[in-house]
Amino acid sequence: MAGLRQQGKQPPRCRCQGLVFALVVCVLLWGGSGKVFTGLHNRPPSHVKPLGPAQVESAVARKAGDAFVALDAVYPSVSAYVGIWTPFFLSAKESGLAPEFLLHWGHAAAMGTVLLAMGGYGTFLGWQTRLGNGNDVYPLNLGYTNRDMHPLLMGAALFFFILGGQGGLVLLATAGKPILASAHSSTAVIGLGLMAAQAFLGKTMGSNETARTVHAFLGTGTMLVLLVHLYFGLNLGSTF
Repeated sequence: MAGLRQQGKQPPRCRCQGLVFALVVCVLLWGGSGKVFTGLHNRPPSHVKPLGPAQVESAVARKAGDAFVALDAVYPSVSAYVGIWTPFFLSAKESGLAPEFLLHWGHAAAMGTVLLAMGGYGTFLGWQTRLGNGNDVYPLNLGYTNRDMHPLLMGAALFFFILGGQGGLVLLATAGKPILASAHSSTAVIGLGLMAAQAFLGKTMGSNETARTVHAFLGTGTMLVLLVHLYFGLNLGSTF
């Protein structure tokens, strides 16, 4: 024993005790971390009351992204307009004429197609025109040159977005959810405003090189805003 101590080594009994102590510490730490990962220590007590409808609605809004564009001034008129169409959709829903899945995700499918197909290809044609290929005719152009097909596609996309935005509000109200209260509605207003500005700029820029440059890069920025709008829309749809 003395020899072992002189050599700086612990006796077997001490090493066993140290090993047992280390195992106990590991078990305690593992048990604590298990509660963290399983959420056991975060479970509310049985006496805690469930969330009320207003609190649930607020939680859903936070998950979907809160609105950041003030639309209080237009809310009464928009709500009244939406209220005209909502009963028809509710009747179709209750009668089974319109499936729940279609009412829930139909808007997203239609507008996503318009954005990615028409908006995406239209943006591509716009850049092809700027790069000097405006007189080319690509297979998907239906016989139109890139220069002519670009405004047709983007104008049609804006038209469908305006119609689809109204449909989205009606479908949201049909599901019993608040309108103009999410980041999806805020980005819709911004996106439509940018597209309208782009349409005006495209009609008036003529051969002005500065205006054409602004139109090209602002158009790309508008597409990015609309992609963010798509993200918020899918996020909103997944909350109910």
